[in-house]
Amino acid sequence: MPFENYEEQFNSEGYETIAGIDEVGRGCLFGDVVACAIIMPTGNLIEGVNDSKKLTPKKRELLYDKILDTALAVGIGRANSEKIDSVNIKVATHIAMQTAIENLRDKEGKKISPDLVLIDAERIKTKIFQQSIIKGDENCYSIACASIVAKVYRDNLCKRWAQEFPEYGIDKHKGYATKYHREALKCYGPSEMHRMTFLKNIKKW
Repeated sequence: MPFENYEEQFNSEGYETIAGIDEVGRGCLFGDVVACAIIMPTGNLIEGVNDSKKLTPKKRELLYDKILDTALAVGIGRANSEKIDSVNIKVATHIAMQTAIENLRDKEGKKISPDLVLIDAERIKTKIFQQSIIKGDENCYSIACASIVAKVYRDNLCKRWAQEFPEYGIDKHKGYATKYHREALKCYGPSEMHRMTFLKNIKKW
């Protein structure tokens, strides 16, 4: 899909190191919200990159490897269910995004500090200049890359969580409020990794 040339536009304005940021898992009943910050080289866009929600799992996984191989720097940030319950999901998402920026490392493990962050429809607490982009995962290449990395990273976490809590089928629905998940909650009750503030909004689970 064609992207707006946000990175090239800001490059022309003097910003050299530009990170795209996106999150996944915001609407789940279970587990962490995960954010990715990523710095991609300008030009030579990876073919097939798109909003992660519009890609099949197989396509996401193929692109995930290509993106990580190509990226100049990557950082992951997480906020667990306890944090989400204590501060609310919006604040927890911002914490995950801020952590992802702080965790930006290049392939040699060197910390990289961007001079601009492009964020999908959010504004966070950071001293770094930021630009919020509506539908950023559809319109901005680096944000789309971040959305894919965050999604595959969290899906892999879900596979591990499914082994710890097999009764909920987390690997199937990734923690979202599917019928299967709600039925499991009725049968087994919530686990220590469920977001209790979210469960209050689901009548009898």
